[in-house]
Amino acid sequence: MAYADHSEGSSRTVSIVIVALIHAVLGYAFVSGLGMQYVKKAAEQLNVIDVKEEPPPPDEEPPPPPPDQPIEPPPVVAPPPIVQTPAPAPPIQTVRTPPPVFNPVPVAAPPPPPPAPKVAATKASPRGSPGSWVTDADYPSRAQREERSGTTGFRLEIGPDGRVTNCTVTSSSGHADLDAETCRLLPRRARFKAAVGSDGQPMADSFSSRIVWKLPQ
Repeated sequence: MAYADHSEGSSRTVSIVIVALIHAVLGYAFVSGLGMQYVKKAAEQLNVIDVKEEPPPPDEEPPPPPPDQPIEPPPVVAPPPIVQTPAPAPPIQTVRTPPPVFNPVPVAAPPPPPPAPKVAATKASPRGSPGSWVTDADYPSRAQREERSGTTGFRLEIGPDGRVTNCTVTSSSGHADLDAETCRLLPRRARFKAAVGSDGQPMADSFSSRIVWKLPQ
């Protein structure tokens, strides 16, 4: 670089000296009254020296790395993180729902309760002795031969006229023939005074008791 600067300065100095000499010759020619031919001749001989600048030497390339030194890989540049912008939530549209129309369903009225049963002011009572309703002669012959006995409980339904309308065995004697004979005889033989209601009128009622079937002596 120092060599290039020195050559450029010398060339400029030479050019300046030559130009000064030319001006001095031209001035002297005008002063001394020389002819125009000398001036033209001197002008033709004037040459401008173009100084070519030499190009600067190329930059020296850096020496290659030694073979034993590992070549460092280029640094890994991570891409910038992707920023996800949350999408705005859709607007909430409020829809007014009309209130439901209430149509009352007609409910059928419950049936009226049954009338309360009449209460007897006076209960039905037997006419005569209940012991006479069944005698030893009514004992079933087969049960007598097999020497079977027992007690049969019963309930009699009595109508407003005092007659027995139904017979039900409430407790068995343990023998079907004795129970059946009880409800066969009582409706025909038992007689009652009808029950009387609070209104003074005769009414239906019931009577419960037992028959003891005991082998005749």
